Amino acid sequence: MASFTTLTSRQVALPINDIDTDQIIPAQFLKVTDKNGLGQVVFHSWRFLEDGSPNPDFVLNQPVSQGAQILLAGDNFGCGSSREHAPWALTGFGFRAVISTSFADIFRNNALKNGLLPVVVDAPTHQMLFDLAEEAPQATLSIDLPSQTLTLPGGQTVSFPIDGFNKACLLNGTDEIGYVMGFEQDILAFEKGR
Repeated sequence: MASFTTLTSRQVALPINDIDTDQIIPAQFLKVTDKNGLGQVVFHSWRFLEDGSPNPDFVLNQPVSQGAQILLAGDNFGCGSSREHAPWALTGFGFRAVISTSFADIFRNNALKNGLLPVVVDAPTHQMLFDLAEEAPQATLSIDLPSQTLTLPGGQTVSFPIDGFNKACLLNGTDEIGYVMGFEQDILAFEKGR
């Protein structure tokens, strides 16, 4: 997976609370075991009309959303089932970070393991970001993982939490297995000494 250090991007605002993983990636698309193509069906039930054509009213189908790498979501994002396909679909669409006031634990862990940064902000910042998305949809945000800060267009910075292990994995572009494999020489030396 690609390393995550800093990201500057426009945001896409999806002001809906309790978006569950079935809304992110519906069950009919869970038959695959790799990530290829899942970005095309992210939020499928909302992005497409019954005839299969794009829903022009859904935010991801609007021109201002194209190329944005930050999703601003309502509270309790990623609740529901534990499908790893949800962060696969979000990253496949092009998102590198999701901002919310809270994330479901399983979704948060799956996101971190797949290079998608969940950024938790307080309620006033959350509302300020939604206001910004409405007032200045072309405005960009900057996320700096090393300093764990989110910078708004006016220069205001907000800190966000992340544990040291997941931070190190994202910065190095590795998952848990890759992290352990980074100690291969130490493991071999230990085994020789036993």
